[in-house]
Formats: sequence, structure tokens, C-alpha cells
Amino acid sequence: MADCFKFRNKIGIDVAVEALKECLARRRCSVNDLLKYARIDRVERVMRPYLESLGAT
Repeated sequence: MADCFKFRNKIGIDVAVEALKECLARRRCSVNDLLKYARIDRVERVMRPYLESLGAT
């Protein structure tokens, strides 16, 4: 999931946000897991505002 934000310039930010919404809606992973992998992919600063706007944090 964090890979979508890493490659957001190629696939589009709308696709990355939609993947984030689906992941949270289906409870495929927790917010802590998302942030852990975002840190690994170095996109935590990019992903965090979207998580906050969805009310996940």
C-alpha cells in the first residue's frame, strides 16, 4: 500500500488515495502497519496528511 504513495507520480495520487481508502475500509492492515511501511518506503510525510483527513489517526 505504501508503494502506491512511493510511485504516486507514475500511477497518480488519486489511485494512491483510493488504495489507502480501500485498505482502511477492508481492514487489511492497521494504521500502525501503514505508517511502519511508509517509514520504510520514506513516504510517511506524504501519506500522513491523507491518513489524517480520512480520520484514521
